[in-house]
Amino acid sequence: MSHSLQPHSDSPRLPVDGLMAEVRRKSGGKLELVYRLSGELEALLIPELSNPSRADELWKHTCFEIFILKADAPGYAEFNFAPTGQWAAYSFRNRRSGMRNIEQVNEAPIGTMMFGRQFVLKAELDLSGVEGLPSLGATWRAAISTVIEAVDGRKAYWAVQHPEGRPDFHAPEGFVIDLAAPE
Repeated sequence: MSHSLQPHSDSPRLPVDGLMAEVRRKSGGKLELVYRLSGELEALLIPELSNPSRADELWKHTCFEIFILKADAPGYAEFNFAPTGQWAAYSFRNRRSGMRNIEQVNEAPIGTMMFGRQFVLKAELDLSGVEGLPSLGATWRAAISTVIEAVDGRKAYWAVQHPEGRPDFHAPEGFVIDLAAPE
């Protein structure tokens, strides 16, 4: 299913025409994500694919994200994907607390494509061994967001839904997407 992301009202106006995200659950606990960014790409900081590895603090630059609520708990999982191929997988016990790396995620293959005014990032995750997530047969509740950095350093925060006040991708109000189990 495709979801349209919107900039937070406090974000600077960047030359972005639109941002869409497609999320699809596949059999065996696999998750496929495709982000499509359109706009004046030469004005945005989108580094080339070069360094596929686990890394921290990816949100400080252009970064594509998904959050998934845990089953029967206040916690959630966060996954970040950078255009460089770097990625992160975190588990939180509560909102913004108890963060730790999700060791069960060993890789997150990322592919990128740029053509004309379009940038596409595709990522895949195997979440079958991740503790605390809802069962593979259950519907998962998710939030999708993106940080877009301009070449001049300004950052815009995009999400399917933003909370009131400052941008906060960890806010419960952002978890508005139901990801049904694969058929």
